[in-house]
Amino acid sequence: QVQLVESGGGLVQAGGSLRLSCTTSGRTFSNYAMGWFRQAPGKEREFVAAISRGAGSTVYGDSVKGRFTISRNNAKNTVYLQMNSLKPEDTAVYYCAAESSALVTKNPRAYDYWGQGTQVTVSS
Repeated sequence: QVQLVESGGGLVQAGGSLRLSCTTSGRTFSNYAMGWFRQAPGKEREFVAAISRGAGSTVYGDSVKGRFTISRNNAKNTVYLQMNSLKPEDTAVYYCAAESSALVTKNPRAYDYWGQGTQVTVSS
């Protein structure tokens, strides 16, 4: 089992920045590809970003390319999501997830473990 705990969410004005963190425990963090997803009220869960085990490969959703950056620190068992130039449409609950087959994928069904989520609200 892998436990994931997100932090860093909050309320920010449009154009501002936030940095989300997701700290894991339970199994070797570096064995997992990691992803971030988000879900706004009444909408489907949306892929945001993913990163490979060794951080050599990243992929982003089209709506966040050029504004968000995913990174990880395997020594700290933590994955990050730096969010810049935030827009009201970025408002959602943000979830991190761990994927054990090492795929860097946008498919939420490929992920084995999920955190509880952290709320991000961007005001206009």
